[in-house]
Amino acid sequence: MITFGGKVILLDIEGTVSPLAFVHDVMFPYARQHAGVHLAKHWGTAVIAQLARDAGVPSFASPAEAEAVVHRLMDEDAKVTGLKQLQGMIWEEGFRNGELRSRIFDDVPIALASWCRQGIEIRIYSSGSVHAQKLFFAHTKRGDLTPHFSGYYDTTTGSKRESASYTAIAADCGLPADQILFVSDLVEELNAARNAGMFTALAVRPGNKPAPPHDHPAITSFSEIALL
Repeated sequence: MITFGGKVILLDIEGTVSPLAFVHDVMFPYARQHAGVHLAKHWGTAVIAQLARDAGVPSFASPAEAEAVVHRLMDEDAKVTGLKQLQGMIWEEGFRNGELRSRIFDDVPIALASWCRQGIEIRIYSSGSVHAQKLFFAHTKRGDLTPHFSGYYDTTTGSKRESASYTAIAADCGLPADQILFVSDLVEELNAARNAGMFTALAVRPGNKPAPPHDHPAITSFSEIALL
């Protein structure tokens, strides 16, 4: 159990709100499977140009060439804006046609509702695009959870492993960093957030990788966060 007397809870998604297996075994393969068709359908749009910049090339000669780059970036688990934007667009189609429904841990909807009732702002910081984050929470198996959130951040804010990103988020919230609790399954992200002045908690969820040595308080459920 940990106690928090601040005003904002900032949440990661993978391994914190949702099982890693859902993202890695369902969402990523879905994006990979549909990338070629989507690239051809949206050829010449801004996301294609961003993908080329991410790949360090002026442009792509064909959708097939762009698809090969997408697959390479996904294999590398690259946290680049163009890839995340493309994945978000593909997932949108999947969510809207009913092929995708987000999985979240059972304690999450209860905690979100409770925190909101107590006047806590809840925000999301994930490497997935803001668009993808909103889709994810709008189409969960527990219904639309987006009314609980007051802000979303992605890689356009900065790397999740750099303290400057958390400083920027605190500034956007209009609060000192010590009024924010960041919860993630990755110690490197928590280190960066704490260096920026935030409180931190390590999410220990089923299916998560063992954490390296650290000194962050650990929780297995959001019910273990007590508000002051």
